[in-house]
Amino acid sequence: MFTVSRNREDNAVITANKSELLRTMIQDIAIVRHPVSVCVPVNHEVVLSVRAEGTGVLNYQWFTDHEQEVFGGTREDLRVKAQQNQLFVCRVNDQFRNCVFSEWVRVKVLDIPKPGMPRVWQGELHIVLNPKSQTVQEGQKLTLRCAAFGTPDPHYQWYRNGLPLQDNNSETLQVERTTADHGGTYLCSVSNVLEERWSTPADIEIVTADELPPPTLTATDKVALLIGNLNYVHHPLLMAPTMDVHQLGNLLQQLGFRVVSLIDLTREEMMAAIDKFLDLLDRGVYGLFYYAGHGYERSGRNYLVAVDAPQPYQPENCVCVQRIMLKMQNRQTALSVILLDTCRKWYNRNCVLSEIMPLGPRGNTVYGYATCEDAEAFEVQDGGKSTGIFTKYLNKHILKKGKVTHVLEQVSEDLGRDPLVTGKQAMEIKHTLKEPRSLTDRIRTTGHTRELHLRDTCWRRANALPGKERLKFRCGVVVEVSFSALFSNTLVVFGTVKTTGPKAQACSVILSSTPSMVDIFSGPGRSEVDSLIHIKSDNPDGILRLCSLQKLQGSLVINVDLHYTHVDSKLRLKESQQKDIGRPLVASWELYMKQGAGAAKVHDAVPARSFDGISKSKSPIQQTVDGQCRPFTRKAEVLAARSKEPEENDENEHWN
Repeated sequence: MFTVSRNREDNAVITANKSELLRTMIQDIAIVRHPVSVCVPVNHEVVLSVRAEGTGVLNYQWFTDHEQEVFGGTREDLRVKAQQNQLFVCRVNDQFRNCVFSEWVRVKVLDIPKPGMPRVWQGELHIVLNPKSQTVQEGQKLTLRCAAFGTPDPHYQWYRNGLPLQDNNSETLQVERTTADHGGTYLCSVSNVLEERWSTPADIEIVTADELPPPTLTATDKVALLIGNLNYVHHPLLMAPTMDVHQLGNLLQQLGFRVVSLIDLTREEMMAAIDKFLDLLDRGVYGLFYYAGHGYERSGRNYLVAVDAPQPYQPENCVCVQRIMLKMQNRQTALSVILLDTCRKWYNRNCVLSEIMPLGPRGNTVYGYATCEDAEAFEVQDGGKSTGIFTKYLNKHILKKGKVTHVLEQVSEDLGRDPLVTGKQAMEIKHTLKEPRSLTDRIRTTGHTRELHLRDTCWRRANALPGKERLKFRCGVVVEVSFSALFSNTLVVFGTVKTTGPKAQACSVILSSTPSMVDIFSGPGRSEVDSLIHIKSDNPDGILRLCSLQKLQGSLVINVDLHYTHVDSKLRLKESQQKDIGRPLVASWELYMKQGAGAAKVHDAVPARSFDGISKSKSPIQQTVDGQCRPFTRKAEVLAARSKEPEENDENEHWN
């Protein structure tokens, strides 16, 4: 009995000694390197690392700030694609049920532009947002911001006039109510344990209300619709609208305008295009409407003559300009500009003046007329170059900074000095500007990003070109098909032989379309358009011009016919391929959907065919005795009988 008891005591002592020995051999888990917080661009790949020491095999598990395990996060290093601000922590445990946690770290994501950012960024400090100099009214809030990327994440310290500002160690410095003492030069120091960077200085001027400069005016967006009518069915043809619309459209794009330019529209097409244009306008947008073509004025209203207007025309065959301005203003635009290069002759002087629906008192509307009341506007042709005299000087000045009415005054002065129209044409400006708005004002989209996205989507549809494509034929020849837009309803297709192949020589390309599209520039005296095509592509082997795309009701197919001589047989052979380009440019707007069933046909269909040489023919140059170009009127002819004069266009007339 004694022996058994003694053995039990010995075993207990031995077990206790073994446990004590094992405990002395097991080391506590120690994290020797914690992960560090970072500030990175959106979608940048971040590596969070932890290093630990302990007995035996150590296991790792990463967690997010929602106490959720990170899928696959079971290693020392965790790779994360930074898409949002997030916290992370790592748990380290051993086989003896010991565990420790790392320090929490933050992955901060800045979704902002990255000026000067190296293509391969390795985590060094890089300031992407510097504080800006400001003039602040005394008593108002001052806000300065500095932001930087860095690994580890940067720390901030603000300085004024070289002295550190206590408790100002975040990205943003704010002063709720400024006083004169808050003026000076501000700097921000950005640093981490590895390096330090300094922001650019920001000069802050604190002024009284009387000293405060006027606010900088901006637009939430800029949208322009340009229409040029020249190929009239029942009225004299015009020459200049083609070049006028093309050149003005290019200049407006330089000013940041989203431009839709259309040539030769029926009344129904004009109304549908204007409706789409109005859809692109919104609060704070600068809207500009330009028209070149035949027109007239009656009882204080201006009418634009569509290409299908009969002879004599009636108001229902035309578009009322004042109605366009009223609807532009109803869209709460910050600036509404209408520029008319058309005549303003009155054809019924005895009519009773009608009551025109007045514009609202919101102001900021501008009319720029090519000529004054009861007068004509002129265009000139000189050596194959055509231009409306008003648009000639408009294009000269439109890129200049300054109040839009001041720019138009410079246009008026130049036009008044032109000897070709002295005593015949004098520009007129009408406006209700209450702010010094300029066409050169910057675009500021803050707070309007959703509306901007919707406008951008709609506008891009009307300007989207098909992608270029290389077609390989059985004979080995490769033809590249590419595209360019002269106007939003005029597409140019280029076919260029890129590779001839071993069995083909003397290759030529002929392009056509299905369905065949009207070519409104195929008549004599249209060589100006041909010169624009030459600018768009270098030495193509085939060119196809497709006009009046607003009439397209289905997909457009480009037919590519390759003609070549076989090297061995010497026979002239032909191979063909097709490319479906859908509804390009303004065809995607489906303007025909809004047209009435009785819309008149504009032109006899002239199938669009390719040409490998641009026409060099010129219309006869009209000159006066002294050799100067004689101006031609943009007045549509109307019969003299009063019973056939344009009737009053009542304001209650339905706008389709």
